[in-house]
Amino acid sequence: MKRTLFLAIVACIVAVGALTANASAQATRTWVSGVGDDANPCSRTAPCKTFAGAISKTAPGGEIDALDPGGFGALTITKSITLDGGGGQVASVLVAGTNGIVIAAGASDVVSIKNMRLDGLLGGGNGNAGLNGIRVISGGRVNLEHDDIFGFSQAGVDIEPGALTTVNVIDTVSHSNGVGMYVLGNGSLPRVSIDHSSFLNNGIGNATLGNGLTVNGNARVNVTNSILSQNQDGILSEGAGATVFLDATQVVNNTLNGLHATTSGAIDVAGSTIADNQGMGVLASGGAIGTFGTNILVRNAGGNGSFSGSDGTPQFRVHPILRPPF
Repeated sequence: MKRTLFLAIVACIVAVGALTANASAQATRTWVSGVGDDANPCSRTAPCKTFAGAISKTAPGGEIDALDPGGFGALTITKSITLDGGGGQVASVLVAGTNGIVIAAGASDVVSIKNMRLDGLLGGGNGNAGLNGIRVISGGRVNLEHDDIFGFSQAGVDIEPGALTTVNVIDTVSHSNGVGMYVLGNGSLPRVSIDHSSFLNNGIGNATLGNGLTVNGNARVNVTNSILSQNQDGILSEGAGATVFLDATQVVNNTLNGLHATTSGAIDVAGSTIADNQGMGVLASGGAIGTFGTNILVRNAGGNGSFSGSDGTPQFRVHPILRPPF
């Protein structure tokens, strides 16, 4: 009897030890390096080689940091995590024929991708270019900060969640892709905020998707302090529920239209410049483009077009430094 009890206690101790070991195998911060090895524990002194090698050793809510320049490979993210490429170096993902980073996280998960360079290798006529730079399938909140995304045959950023997802894009450049950003509602009403970002020279090798920003279906996108230039349409909003709000943004020098709303899509504009586009400045063909005033609409080769009306009473803007001190 005593021997049986002793063996049971030993078995429990071994089991608890195994669980503790498994738990401790995941660190809250791990590291990758261009000269790392995925057999390492991904510590600062023994970093991993790829993001895929590091993520299994990183606890949910943890962070993977790049120690030095390198190409750290494609990745699928299924939990809360932060990827940080660091400052003053090139932490990159280079992919051919596939997606760069796929986010398929849980409904309450938060995923942040910062200081990253994603190259789809489309330049030079590559017939096996990457598909999407960052593809958002699911997640509670996704933050993209200080990223450079280019060379993807489909989209620099592709947002097609099956449930409500919030995406924040800050100080990010998406250029030389099939489309700069593609947002599809699918009935899930994704909410996207874009600030201080650029969508440039998109439409490479993809005449169907080649816009700076395409919003399709039941989705809401806010764009502030940004620029969309040298795309096909600067912004295309199409389908019932597709809503774009534009503030303090330049939509200039695009090869087709500046703003295009079709099939019940909507765009509202305030304090923005729509100029020097080769098609129409403002084209509502089955959709609506409204104004809150104080916009510049000029020198569009196909005609400036006109806004469908004012959607709000304020028709002026007050600069912060001119506000009364009370």
